[in-house]
Amino acid sequence: MAGFLLNHDSCPVVKNILLLDSEGKRVAVKYYSGDWPTNSAKLAFEKSIFTKTQKTNARTEAEITMFENNIIVYKFVQDLYFFVTGGDDENELVLATVLQGFFDAVTLLLRNNVDQREALENLDLILLCLDEIVDGGMVLETDGSIIAGKVSSHNLDDGAPLSEQTITQALATAREHLTRSLLR
Repeated sequence: MAGFLLNHDSCPVVKNILLLDSEGKRVAVKYYSGDWPTNSAKLAFEKSIFTKTQKTNARTEAEITMFENNIIVYKFVQDLYFFVTGGDDENELVLATVLQGFFDAVTLLLRNNVDQREALENLDLILLCLDEIVDGGMVLETDGSIIAGKVSSHNLDDGAPLSEQTITQALATAREHLTRSLLR
């Protein structure tokens, strides 16, 4: 492999992954490009794609649409709306695979209870899930069971050393505060 360079142009790049509720509000979002430099630009984008897609029937399988020079692949389950965005030159199949991996991992982590309440109660797992799927826009993993396995291995058991338990407790407290602020 001497001389092998990873060409960023040939690798699929994800611009964002969004998990919205049935009103188009954030549950968990991660942006990997500077296309939306401010929080208000991100919120406006989320509202726009939610409005554009909410009347479609993306419950049985993923749908694909073009929006503002982006390819958006999306799927709805219960009161959760999953979106993956890539540039207009991106491969739709790659984006659909990322979406399916995210969806499958969330389904496994939430033990098939894929709804907003369960997602908010397990927000830390969903955010870890996003980190396992994409890093800086580069796709790392698309197999839902592998993603869920990695996320599950981050959860520490009761026999964990005291130093690690404090981190877990801090994460649990942060999750409670974040959930409370989202439900206001």
